Amino acid sequence: LFRPSGLRYSSYQRGGCVVVAPCQMGGKMHTQTRPTAVSRLNEEERLQGFVTTAFTHEQIALLLLQEGVFVAVEGETVVAYVLAGTWDFFAQWPIFPYMETRLASLNLNGRLISKETSFQYGPVCIDSAYRGQALFQRLFDLMRKQFAQKFPIGVTFINQLNQQSYFAHTKKLKMQLIDQFDFAGRSYYGLAFETRVSGESN
Repeated sequence: LFRPSGLRYSSYQRGGCVVVAPCQMGGKMHTQTRPTAVSRLNEEERLQGFVTTAFTHEQIALLLLQEGVFVAVEGETVVAYVLAGTWDFFAQWPIFPYMETRLASLNLNGRLISKETSFQYGPVCIDSAYRGQALFQRLFDLMRKQFAQKFPIGVTFINQLNQQSYFAHTKKLKMQLIDQFDFAGRSYYGLAFETRVSGESN
C-alpha cells in the first residue's frame, strides 16, 4: 500500500470494484453485470478504450481470494483498477477456455506457455481524469509482482477495435503480441509478458 500524489494503491478493496464500458469511471464505483456493447460505442468513446468483461459482486469476491484485485483509490472512490486471476477462475467466460486451447502453440521469448505457467491479466480501467499520472504502470507493476510468486508469464487479450488499449499495453508496458484470433464474430490480439524483470528486487 502506497500513497503517491494523494492516492491509495492496494491489492485488495473491501467495497467492490467496477467494470464499465466505455472506460470512463467518475463518481462512486459499483459492479456492472451488463457492460455496454462495443457496437453501441461511438468512435470517440472507442478511442478512449473500453472494457467488455462484466463482473458480479460474487465474482469479485472470489477474485479477492486469489489476491487478484488491484485498485487506486482517492477518498472513497476507485479511480483505477487492474484485475487478474487463474485460468480456472476465468473459465466461466467462454472466450478464456478457447484461449486456453491455443496456448500449446504459443511461446514468449522461447518459453512455452501453459495453464500451469501462466495466468490471465485484465481487465484494466483508469478514470479518464487520472490518466497520464502513471497509475496504469503502478497498478500493473503491483499486480505483476504479486503474481510473479506463482507464475512466470501473464497473458491477456484485447479486442482489435480497442487500439487505445493495444497501444498502452504494447508501447507503454512492452507486452509482446503472441497470437491473433477470432471468437464469437470478433477479432482479438493475444499478448503476453514476463512477470519477473531483470535486475528487479523481490
